[in-house]
Amino acid sequence: MDEDKKKEEDKKTADDAVKKPEPALEEKLAECEKQRDEYLGGWQRARADFLNYKKDEVRRFEELARFSTEDMLKQLISVLDSFDLGLAALEKAGKAEKGIYMIRSQLEDILKQRGLERISVKIGEQFNPMTAEAIAETESDQPAGAVIEEIEPGYRLYDKIVRPARVKIAKRQET
Repeated sequence: MDEDKKKEEDKKTADDAVKKPEPALEEKLAECEKQRDEYLGGWQRARADFLNYKKDEVRRFEELARFSTEDMLKQLISVLDSFDLGLAALEKAGKAEKGIYMIRSQLEDILKQRGLERISVKIGEQFNPMTAEAIAETESDQPAGAVIEEIEPGYRLYDKIVRPARVKIAKRQET
């Protein structure tokens, strides 16, 4: 019987040892778990930051590709303006040549394919500073601020104004 008691006491002691880990080990385990959580959280934030960075870079690259031809298109706009002036002079002289119109049309088509479009400004409509630039004011029978003449057309590259239309607007009549 003494042997049975001894076995029971040994079993109890072994169970107590398993049930009650040393306080130092518990602290070490808690510290390791805390450190693991910090590392995991840091890794998750870093991964999310990296994914956001990749998305931003893709967007920036797409925008760069879209607007990379902007300077060239600005220069070609002045060619269009020269064609318009030349054509206006030829029409006044009665010598409008079909070839010049075809060249201008071809150039305009190329620019449209690259995303450039002319900004429509209508005579008599209220001046819109988002798409036009008032370069002169003249007394007119039109209401104040109405567009009375388009001096140079404006152009938009996709959704960005490359050059605002240059217009003459009506000013208030002095009474």
